[in-house]
Amino acid sequence: MTNAIAETSPYVPQWAEISRIEQLTNTEKLFELSLLNGRPLGHRPGQFIELSIMGIGEAPISVSSAPSERNTFELAIRKVGNVTSAVQNFKTGQRVGIRGPYGTSFPVEECRGKNILFVAGGIGLVPARSFIHYVLNHRNDYKDIIILFGARNPGERLFLKELEQWANRDDIRYLESVDRPDPNWTGNVGVITTLFPKFQVNPAETYCVVVGPPVMYRFVILEARAKGIPDNRIFVSLERRMKCGLGKCGHCQINDVYVCQDGPVFRYSDITDLKEAL
Repeated sequence: MTNAIAETSPYVPQWAEISRIEQLTNTEKLFELSLLNGRPLGHRPGQFIELSIMGIGEAPISVSSAPSERNTFELAIRKVGNVTSAVQNFKTGQRVGIRGPYGTSFPVEECRGKNILFVAGGIGLVPARSFIHYVLNHRNDYKDIIILFGARNPGERLFLKELEQWANRDDIRYLESVDRPDPNWTGNVGVITTLFPKFQVNPAETYCVVVGPPVMYRFVILEARAKGIPDNRIFVSLERRMKCGLGKCGHCQINDVYVCQDGPVFRYSDITDLKEAL
């Protein structure tokens, strides 16, 4: 495998080197990588890559960092399968294969000058974080920012230092909840929708971004609608089901929609009739 061939073929991975590893939870690690060709990944918030480990396979992984001029990018990876389990044992300096970035992205430009309500459940914070970081890096381009985060328990909360920073910022509002507290938890208890009564939005000026487990979507969308946010300003990520990233394997097909090609980010008004999606 050479990067020269990889840059001209969507089927051949490029080499990337791991420069930093951070343990996030018992099952998730954050990997900072850079392509060996020295170029930025060139992704947009909400897109994903295919992570390859030679002799084991590949898996689709959301990019967790915001686009930047730097040549590094971040992947937060949960240990759930062969590839994601294998990479947990990698060290800094080792190399992996990268294909992509692929897929649609969150509406960075469309949201400019508007309010944004982020709703992230569990591992859904990973792709949402890319857009959140982008907005915070360009804070003057956006109006009111509300971030909701829900986890099953305190031990599954991701990016703890960042959560604390968001909670302490005076230019955004951060609210979080856990389903099952431990003895040390002093915050809100309940599913993420229990946070909705705690804030108000101007629906004419607000976009809603929803990323999380499938069971969450239906109830969060009902709450967003109850706030007056129209379906065409609600965006969801359907990154589950994906496999090859190129629309070839059919693993992510829902009726005539290929999530990896037509998504993973969808405007909710475009998929209201796609009942199998949510």
